Amino acid sequence: MDGIVIFAVVACGILLIYLFGIRDRIVFEKRLTKYLKDNYGNAPKREYKSDELDHLRGYYDNHKEDFQIDDITWNDLNMDGVFARMNYCLSASGEEYLYYMLRTPKTEDDFDDIEKKVSFFSENEEARIKYQLIFSRIGRGTRFSIYDYLNLLGDALDSSNAKHYLMIALIVLAVIVCFFNFAIGFLAVVALCIINIVLYFKDKNKIEPYLATYRYVLKAINSVNYFSKAEYPEVSDDIYALRIAASNLKGFSKGSYILMSPSRMNSGSDPFNMLLDYLRILLHLDIIKFNKMYKFIMEKKDDLEKIITTLGRLEAFISVACFRESVKENYSIPDFSAASYSAKDLIHPLIEEPVPNTVTTDKGILITGSNASGKSTFLKTAAINAVLSQSIHTSLASEYKAPLYRIYSSMALNDNIFEGDSYYIVEIKSMKRIIDASKETTKAPVLCFVDEVLRGTNTVERIAASTEILKSFANSGVLCFAATHDIELTTLLDEYYNLYHFEGNVTDNDVHFDYMIKDGAAINRNAIKLLNVLGYDEGIVERAQELADKFTKTGVWA
Repeated sequence: MDGIVIFAVVACGILLIYLFGIRDRIVFEKRLTKYLKDNYGNAPKREYKSDELDHLRGYYDNHKEDFQIDDITWNDLNMDGVFARMNYCLSASGEEYLYYMLRTPKTEDDFDDIEKKVSFFSENEEARIKYQLIFSRIGRGTRFSIYDYLNLLGDALDSSNAKHYLMIALIVLAVIVCFFNFAIGFLAVVALCIINIVLYFKDKNKIEPYLATYRYVLKAINSVNYFSKAEYPEVSDDIYALRIAASNLKGFSKGSYILMSPSRMNSGSDPFNMLLDYLRILLHLDIIKFNKMYKFIMEKKDDLEKIITTLGRLEAFISVACFRESVKENYSIPDFSAASYSAKDLIHPLIEEPVPNTVTTDKGILITGSNASGKSTFLKTAAINAVLSQSIHTSLASEYKAPLYRIYSSMALNDNIFEGDSYYIVEIKSMKRIIDASKETTKAPVLCFVDEVLRGTNTVERIAASTEILKSFANSGVLCFAATHDIELTTLLDEYYNLYHFEGNVTDNDVHFDYMIKDGAAINRNAIKLLNVLGYDEGIVERAQELADKFTKTGVWA
């Protein structure tokens, strides 16, 4: 009778925990639904911890394509910031695929599937929120990508169960010996159990870091059921692919409780799970299951890949839809049928009150102007928009018409103290990779952005080398947007580049920039005047101006 009462109490406790879990999930999803509705059209409010995006490169590093944005260009353009501005994802798969999309601009005009599905999620609030709730169930997991764990599993883990089965067989044999010679059998049982306990904790520590990945895989597989119940014709091909892959992975989930139980090795006063913990320790049940699940997932990696990719792509499309809504007055669908470059009202995604700029050109452009006038920001704006146009099919412009390019930049470089390279060496290495890319004639043409060409060397050699490098870009079909302080380049390259400039109005007490790009080379030189505005000694300013005026007239430094 007492046993029945204890069993009933335990059963009621488990039922209550289950019901409270359901209640908490319902409350969470109601709050999340309200948040998603209320904030649709707003910029993301998420604040990132230092290691929260360590997993981002996982999908990208394991899916290399013919052309992807290299690290120099990515860092030049602060694409981490751009990613954060458009990341509305609630799962790790979505974040990793969105990152991959931004780093993999298309060089062929095949955006039909992207546009169809992004438009669907933009127009269908019910579907968008239903899917976002499912992605929230999958979650972001750990700081590492699932690919990090899978690669480590494949490289370093001994997944054989032979030793575990051998120890179980020896323990069973020792128990049998007890019936014939109790003393010897009992001592053998004790010795084998001690050995198995030591081996258990040794192996347990090895597999523990990978359980987070198993949990994520299980969540991803289980999510397919929810997506199947919320299928829409516009995404039926993706849901079908998910169902096929999930059906092939059913064996991964079977019996996973023995390993993935939340009370594993933490059963407290629960008698059933306490008994199960002892069996795990003595017989290695969870380690055996881990190895079986590992072998299964390795054999079915293609199906896991299909689920991770499909889930990631769907949520990335939702994120793009949310991003478009947040810039709905300032974006357009790019047109890649044009033979030359034309962009109207280009804006930067990370500037709160950006100044739109328009450029139409059939060849490279050379931009001059004083410091802080807007040259670098314009280059980054144009470069980021080329990336966004060819990756998420979204231009932050009223109109964007251009061919499809391979995009490079050489802008925010630093001395490489680890390799011992000076700034100039870093510069010329950066420029060399663009020259090498331009020689690959079978691929899409190169679009490059260069800020302050070869600033790391002396004036005479800088002008000579810059002239020839920029000429070589023009002659090899590279569309180059370059900014320089060297007015001499405007004369030397007038035949090869269209000239533009930014300028500011500097008075005795103030400086004002309108950040608007203008035709032609810069006429005004304001660098010395800025010294006066910032409070430099008048003697320094006057003598500097006299030196500059004399050099302009005579070509000789006095």
